[in-house]
Amino acid sequence: MLGTIVNALAIIFGGSIGAVFNHKISERYSSIVLNGIALSVVLLGLLSAIETKNVLLLIISMAIGSLFGEFLQIEERLNKFGDRLQNKFKNSKHNIAEGFVMATLVYCVGSMAIIGSIESGLNNNHEVLFAKALLDGISGMVFATTMGIGVALSGISVFIYQGIITLLASQADQILTDVMITELSAVGGLLIMTIGTNILKVTKIKVGNMLPAVFVPVVYYGALLPLKEILLGWF
Repeated sequence: MLGTIVNALAIIFGGSIGAVFNHKISERYSSIVLNGIALSVVLLGLLSAIETKNVLLLIISMAIGSLFGEFLQIEERLNKFGDRLQNKFKNSKHNIAEGFVMATLVYCVGSMAIIGSIESGLNNNHEVLFAKALLDGISGMVFATTMGIGVALSGISVFIYQGIITLLASQADQILTDVMITELSAVGGLLIMTIGTNILKVTKIKVGNMLPAVFVPVVYYGALLPLKEILLGWF
Protein backbone atom coordinates (compact mmCIF):
# COMPACT_ATOMS: atom_id res chain seq x y z
CA MET A 1 0.00 0.00 0.00
CA LEU A 2 3.03 2.29 0.23
CA GLY A 3 2.81 3.34 -3.43
CA THR A 4 -0.88 4.18 -3.14
CA ILE A 5 -0.33 6.20 0.05
CA VAL A 6 2.46 8.22 -1.57
CA ASN A 7 0.32 8.76 -4.70
CA ALA A 8 -2.68 10.00 -2.72
CA LEU A 9 -0.55 12.35 -0.61
CA ALA A 10 1.13 13.76 -3.74
CA ILE A 11 -2.28 14.64 -5.23
CA ILE A 12 -3.46 16.23 -1.99
CA PHE A 13 -0.23 18.20 -1.63
CA GLY A 14 -0.02 19.31 -5.28
CA GLY A 15 -3.72 20.12 -5.47
CA SER A 16 -3.57 22.14 -2.26
CA ILE A 17 -0.66 24.23 -3.55
CA GLY A 18 -2.45 24.85 -6.83
CA ALA A 19 -5.65 25.83 -5.03
CA VAL A 20 -3.77 28.52 -3.10
CA PHE A 21 -2.86 30.26 -6.36
CA ASN A 22 -6.13 29.72 -8.26
CA HIS A 23 -7.50 33.19 -7.42
CA LYS A 24 -4.39 34.84 -8.88
CA ILE A 25 -4.92 33.50 -12.41
CA SER A 26 -7.44 35.24 -14.65
CA GLU A 27 -10.16 33.24 -16.40
CA ARG A 28 -8.57 34.04 -19.75
CA TYR A 29 -5.32 32.27 -18.82
CA SER A 30 -6.88 29.46 -16.78
CA SER A 31 -9.15 28.57 -19.71
CA ILE A 32 -6.30 28.18 -22.20
CA VAL A 33 -4.25 26.18 -19.68
CA LEU A 34 -7.19 23.85 -19.03
CA ASN A 35 -7.72 23.33 -22.77
CA GLY A 36 -4.04 22.48 -23.20
CA ILE A 37 -4.26 19.93 -20.39
CA ALA A 38 -7.44 18.48 -21.90
CA LEU A 39 -5.74 17.94 -25.26
CA SER A 40 -2.86 16.19 -23.49
CA VAL A 41 -5.34 13.95 -21.66
CA VAL A 42 -6.97 13.02 -24.98
CA LEU A 43 -3.56 12.05 -26.41
CA LEU A 44 -2.60 9.97 -23.37
CA GLY A 45 -5.88 8.11 -23.51
CA LEU A 46 -5.58 7.47 -27.24
CA LEU A 47 -2.07 6.07 -26.88
CA SER A 48 -3.34 3.52 -24.34
CA ALA A 49 -6.51 2.67 -26.25
CA ILE A 50 -4.73 1.81 -29.50
CA GLU A 51 -2.67 -0.82 -27.69
CA THR A 52 -5.68 -3.17 -27.72
CA LYS A 53 -5.29 -6.47 -29.52
CA ASN A 54 -9.00 -7.28 -29.30
CA VAL A 55 -11.22 -4.44 -30.55
CA LEU A 56 -14.37 -6.54 -30.22
CA LEU A 57 -13.66 -7.12 -26.53
CA LEU A 58 -13.07 -3.38 -26.12
CA ILE A 59 -16.49 -2.63 -27.62
CA ILE A 60 -18.22 -5.28 -25.50
CA SER A 61 -16.44 -4.05 -22.39
CA MET A 62 -17.64 -0.49 -22.98
CA ALA A 63 -21.21 -1.64 -23.58
CA ILE A 64 -21.50 -4.00 -20.62
CA GLY A 65 -19.52 -1.79 -18.27
CA SER A 66 -21.58 1.28 -19.18
CA LEU A 67 -24.85 -0.55 -18.52
CA PHE A 68 -23.62 -1.78 -15.15
CA GLY A 69 -22.25 1.64 -14.19
CA GLU A 70 -25.45 3.38 -15.23
CA PHE A 71 -27.40 0.95 -13.04
CA LEU A 72 -25.11 1.73 -10.10
CA GLN A 73 -25.18 5.48 -10.91
CA ILE A 74 -21.48 5.81 -10.12
CA GLU A 75 -21.03 9.34 -11.45
CA GLU A 76 -24.14 10.56 -9.67
CA ARG A 77 -22.76 9.19 -6.40
CA LEU A 78 -19.41 10.87 -7.03
CA ASN A 79 -21.21 14.14 -7.72
CA LYS A 80 -23.24 13.86 -4.51
CA PHE A 81 -20.05 13.27 -2.54
CA GLY A 82 -18.51 16.26 -4.30
CA ASP A 83 -21.55 18.38 -3.43
CA ARG A 84 -21.12 17.49 0.24
CA LEU A 85 -17.51 18.63 -0.03
CA GLN A 86 -18.74 21.83 -1.69
CA ASN A 87 -20.89 22.58 1.34
CA LYS A 88 -17.82 22.37 3.56
CA PHE A 89 -16.01 24.95 1.41
CA LYS A 90 -18.83 27.43 0.83
CA ASN A 91 -16.47 30.33 0.18
CA SER A 92 -14.76 28.61 -2.75
CA LYS A 93 -15.33 30.31 -6.11
CA HIS A 94 -14.92 26.96 -7.90
CA ASN A 95 -17.31 24.06 -8.29
CA ILE A 96 -15.60 21.62 -5.95
CA ALA A 97 -17.77 18.72 -7.12
CA GLU A 98 -16.68 19.30 -10.73
CA GLY A 99 -12.99 19.42 -9.84
CA PHE A 100 -13.29 16.41 -7.55
CA VAL A 101 -15.10 14.22 -10.10
CA MET A 102 -12.88 15.24 -13.03
CA ALA A 103 -9.63 14.65 -11.13
CA THR A 104 -10.91 11.39 -9.63
CA LEU A 105 -11.65 10.00 -13.08
CA VAL A 106 -8.36 11.19 -14.58
CA TYR A 107 -6.27 9.70 -11.78
CA CYS A 108 -8.20 6.44 -11.39
CA VAL A 109 -8.84 5.08 -14.88
CA GLY A 110 -5.34 5.40 -16.31
CA SER A 111 -3.13 2.43 -17.08
CA MET A 112 -0.53 3.57 -14.53
CA ALA A 113 -3.15 3.43 -11.76
CA ILE A 114 -4.13 -0.11 -12.68
CA ILE A 115 -0.73 -1.55 -13.60
CA GLY A 116 1.02 0.26 -10.76
CA SER A 117 -1.46 -1.03 -8.19
CA ILE A 118 -1.17 -4.56 -9.57
CA GLU A 119 2.65 -4.41 -9.42
CA SER A 120 2.44 -3.09 -5.88
CA GLY A 121 0.13 -5.90 -4.80
CA LEU A 122 1.79 -8.75 -6.70
CA ASN A 123 5.49 -7.97 -6.36
CA ASN A 124 5.65 -5.28 -3.68
CA ASN A 125 7.13 -3.06 -6.43
CA HIS A 126 6.04 0.56 -5.99
CA GLU A 127 8.13 2.18 -8.74
CA VAL A 128 5.22 2.74 -11.15
CA LEU A 129 3.08 4.33 -8.44
CA PHE A 130 5.98 6.49 -7.27
CA ALA A 131 6.37 7.76 -10.85
CA LYS A 132 2.60 8.29 -11.04
CA ALA A 133 2.71 10.18 -7.74
CA LEU A 134 5.21 12.64 -9.22
CA LEU A 135 3.11 13.15 -12.36
CA ASP A 136 -0.16 13.40 -10.44
CA GLY A 137 1.30 15.85 -7.96
CA ILE A 138 2.46 18.19 -10.73
CA SER A 139 -0.72 17.86 -12.81
CA GLY A 140 -2.82 18.23 -9.64
CA MET A 141 -1.08 21.54 -8.98
CA VAL A 142 -1.96 22.73 -12.50
CA PHE A 143 -5.51 21.39 -12.40
CA ALA A 144 -6.18 23.05 -9.05
CA THR A 145 -5.12 26.49 -10.31
CA THR A 146 -8.18 26.34 -12.58
CA MET A 147 -10.57 23.98 -10.76
CA GLY A 148 -9.85 24.59 -7.08
CA ILE A 149 -9.51 22.44 -3.98
CA GLY A 150 -11.73 19.65 -5.35
CA VAL A 151 -8.68 18.36 -7.24
CA ALA A 152 -6.74 17.86 -4.00
CA LEU A 153 -9.68 16.04 -2.42
CA SER A 154 -9.61 13.48 -5.26
CA GLY A 155 -6.61 11.98 -3.45
CA ILE A 156 -9.18 10.28 -1.20
CA SER A 157 -10.70 8.48 -4.19
CA VAL A 158 -7.28 7.46 -5.47
CA PHE A 159 -6.36 5.99 -2.11
CA ILE A 160 -9.55 3.89 -1.97
CA TYR A 161 -9.52 2.82 -5.64
CA GLN A 162 -5.84 1.92 -5.96
CA GLY A 163 -5.81 0.44 -2.48
CA ILE A 164 -8.59 -2.00 -3.41
CA ILE A 165 -6.79 -3.03 -6.62
CA THR A 166 -3.54 -3.51 -4.70
CA LEU A 167 -5.19 -5.72 -2.10
CA LEU A 168 -7.02 -7.77 -4.74
CA ALA A 169 -3.85 -8.17 -6.83
CA SER A 170 -1.98 -9.51 -3.82
CA GLN A 171 -4.50 -12.36 -3.74
CA ALA A 172 -4.78 -12.91 -7.50
CA ASP A 173 -1.27 -13.56 -8.78
CA GLN A 174 -2.41 -16.67 -10.68
CA ILE A 175 -5.25 -14.86 -12.49
CA LEU A 176 -3.72 -11.69 -13.92
CA THR A 177 -1.95 -12.06 -17.28
CA ASP A 178 -0.17 -9.66 -19.63
CA VAL A 179 -2.96 -9.78 -22.23
CA MET A 180 -5.55 -9.08 -19.54
CA ILE A 181 -3.62 -6.04 -18.29
CA THR A 182 -3.17 -4.78 -21.87
CA GLU A 183 -6.89 -4.94 -22.60
CA LEU A 184 -8.05 -3.35 -19.36
CA SER A 185 -5.49 -0.60 -19.89
CA ALA A 186 -6.89 -0.05 -23.40
CA VAL A 187 -10.40 0.36 -22.00
CA GLY A 188 -9.03 2.76 -19.40
CA GLY A 189 -7.30 4.73 -22.14
CA LEU A 190 -10.57 5.14 -24.03
CA LEU A 191 -12.20 6.48 -20.88
CA ILE A 192 -9.32 8.92 -20.31
CA MET A 193 -9.70 10.19 -23.88
CA THR A 194 -13.40 10.81 -23.20
CA ILE A 195 -12.55 12.77 -20.05
CA GLY A 196 -10.42 15.04 -22.23
CA THR A 197 -13.22 15.64 -24.74
CA ASN A 198 -15.58 16.37 -21.83
CA ILE A 199 -13.20 19.00 -20.46
CA LEU A 200 -13.05 20.54 -23.94
CA LYS A 201 -16.89 20.50 -23.94
CA VAL A 202 -16.90 18.47 -27.16
CA THR A 203 -18.87 15.74 -25.38
CA LYS A 204 -20.97 15.45 -22.21
CA ILE A 205 -20.52 11.77 -21.41
CA LYS A 206 -20.91 10.31 -17.92
CA VAL A 207 -17.49 8.71 -17.82
CA GLY A 208 -17.93 7.72 -14.18
CA ASN A 209 -20.76 5.39 -15.16
CA MET A 210 -18.41 3.66 -17.60
CA LEU A 211 -15.77 2.75 -15.00
CA PRO A 212 -16.93 -0.90 -14.65
CA ALA A 213 -15.89 -1.40 -18.30
CA VAL A 214 -12.25 -1.50 -17.13
CA PHE A 215 -12.87 -4.78 -15.31
CA VAL A 216 -14.77 -6.62 -18.07
CA PRO A 217 -11.50 -7.90 -19.68
CA VAL A 218 -10.54 -9.35 -16.28
CA VAL A 219 -13.79 -11.30 -16.15
CA TYR A 220 -13.41 -12.40 -19.78
CA TYR A 221 -9.83 -13.66 -19.56
CA GLY A 222 -10.05 -14.80 -15.96
CA ALA A 223 -13.35 -16.67 -16.05
CA LEU A 224 -15.27 -16.77 -19.36
CA LEU A 225 -12.40 -17.80 -21.65
CA PRO A 226 -11.22 -20.67 -19.38
CA LEU A 227 -14.85 -21.80 -19.06
CA LYS A 228 -15.22 -21.81 -22.84
CA GLU A 229 -12.10 -23.97 -23.21
CA ILE A 230 -13.42 -26.42 -20.62
CA LEU A 231 -16.77 -26.72 -22.39
CA LEU A 232 -15.08 -27.23 -25.79
CA GLY A 233 -12.95 -29.94 -24.20
CA TRP A 234 -16.07 -31.79 -23.08
CA PHE A 235 -17.61 -31.75 -26.54
